[in-house]
Amino acid sequence: MRSIHVIGIGCGDPDHLTLQAVRVLGGIDVVLVVDKGEATAELVELRRTICETHITKPYRLVTVPEQARDRGAADYTGAVTDWYDARAQAFETALLDATSAQDSIGILVWGDPALFDSTLRVLDRLACRGAVEFDRDVVAGLSSIQVLAARHGVTFTGVGQPVHVTTGRRLSAGMPADLDHVWVMLDGPGAFAELPDDDLEIFWGAYVGMPDELLVSGDLQDCKAEIVELRAQARDRKGWIMDSYLLRRRRGG
Repeated sequence: MRSIHVIGIGCGDPDHLTLQAVRVLGGIDVVLVVDKGEATAELVELRRTICETHITKPYRLVTVPEQARDRGAADYTGAVTDWYDARAQAFETALLDATSAQDSIGILVWGDPALFDSTLRVLDRLACRGAVEFDRDVVAGLSSIQVLAARHGVTFTGVGQPVHVTTGRRLSAGMPADLDHVWVMLDGPGAFAELPDDDLEIFWGAYVGMPDELLVSGDLQDCKAEIVELRAQARDRKGWIMDSYLLRRRRGG
């Protein structure tokens, strides 16, 4: 039976790999990589570098074509579910065509597989389809919010405060009034720029852990124009952006 290892690889710095990730990589026969096209070729190349560094035996790199996703659909959840199903079918085809039942297969996931990544849900669907038998395990990785907190030298929460991690889509409805610390990921449009709150600090970063890392922190209203400009410049330069940020409410100064 095939063994699939879902391996968190951190946020771009090869030193983010844990000792467990290095050990598991050493036994891999096949690496599956989702090919998202020329715009994100840098991410595929980084995975290739990690494999060449840590897999010392012969292995094969198999690309899986990315599947189309309707990002403008009124039914957001339904569109994402359709995308997961299409990805599961693409994974099934790649596994049947390019791997054998004895192979140990690695899927290298940016950040941590448990945080805003679709791989585990896609594998659930793949198992339900029944055409490919496999077992799986997951190797945790450093997430961008962990690395970002370290870069800015801040903690996740205040004293006795909850941790709240959300998306830009959710934040567009406004900063939760009962929360003082909100981590935001997947904010394509830049919802932070529309927040009217004058008591918020922002700790923002893009490409954290990579050579072209960008960091900005300070009062949200003072910083947001700079961040919007940096995001636009980075997208133009690289063709893609991965960023996240912490919003922290000041209470009584």
